[in-house]
Amino acid sequence: MTRAVYPGSYDPVTNGHLDIIGRAAHLFDEVVVAVLINKNKRTLFDVEERQEMLREVTSQWDNVRVDSWHGLLVDYCRENNIKAIVKGLRAVSDYDYELQMAQMNHQLTGVDTLFMQASPQYSYLASSLVKEVATYGGDVSTLLPAAIEQRLQQRLAETR
Repeated sequence: MTRAVYPGSYDPVTNGHLDIIGRAAHLFDEVVVAVLINKNKRTLFDVEERQEMLREVTSQWDNVRVDSWHGLLVDYCRENNIKAIVKGLRAVSDYDYELQMAQMNHQLTGVDTLFMQASPQYSYLASSLVKEVATYGGDVSTLLPAAIEQRLQQRLAETR
């Protein structure tokens, strides 16, 4: 069985993330969407909430599973017998950083990284930008699944 992991913070999951997940789901027998836990990063949603949202919006794919991990991604791959990491690239600047990470991961464990270019309509899309726009009342309804946008608006209202 071919398995891949698609890691990220997913705070919140965007239509760009879903585009990559769906495309990866057609390439691999199983795709694990791994919510990475970074204690130094301030998030709007906790890990369990992000996992719950991801499970909700990825339920259309039978071969997609959601998990979380704290630590080196390659350790997660080793413990779960995953041979490939999927990364979405929006711009050349993403590539510069991700290439170094991919080379380090391969050196450490032999895990390969596959880069998928973002679909043009999502090439600018980042969770941090979505949160910023929504914080100031901008319309983000076309950038997120409806259920996620509703949760984002509710959380922002709670924090005001």
